[in-house]
Amino acid sequence: MALDLEGGPISVATDIKFLDHMLDAFAKHCGVGLSVRASGDGLDGHHLVEDVGIALGSAIYEALGEKRGIARFGSMAVPLDDALVLGSVDLSGRAYTNYQVKFGVENLGDLKTELIGHFFHSVAEHGRFNLHLIALAGTNSHHLCEASFKAFAKSFAQAKTRTGGSDVPSTKGMLA
Repeated sequence: MALDLEGGPISVATDIKFLDHMLDAFAKHCGVGLSVRASGDGLDGHHLVEDVGIALGSAIYEALGEKRGIARFGSMAVPLDDALVLGSVDLSGRAYTNYQVKFGVENLGDLKTELIGHFFHSVAEHGRFNLHLIALAGTNSHHLCEASFKAFAKSFAQAKTRTGGSDVPSTKGMLA
């Protein structure tokens, strides 16, 4: 995996095509360059989804560095047809995930829906930030999932924005 917070090409290829679609949407709507190449163990996709989440979170953590001059907070409600998902990010250095999106199907293409929340948890845990994704409306599982990835993308894009300052956005003077 390679991540460029300033933008760049997007290339995603895993064994799970629906995950590829979601990662592509994340990168596009976040304005980051992203390259992902990953293969699973052939069992059920759990380890692949988890490992991609861990790798993305770790790449985010590394790319942010000391977090000097960033906005730190971001929030966006993203509509996608019937779905409306609120995403909020705090690049605090403390991992926390609040994922409240329910799906009416077990699979979206080749992606088990039970793994989507686990993916976001893995990203936030290894990126060491707070992530809230809450479905405010919607019943179409595809729309809810895609709105979740785009809400994460847009809120993270706000949080990583450079403010022009050089301070760490914390009264403690540091974000772990």
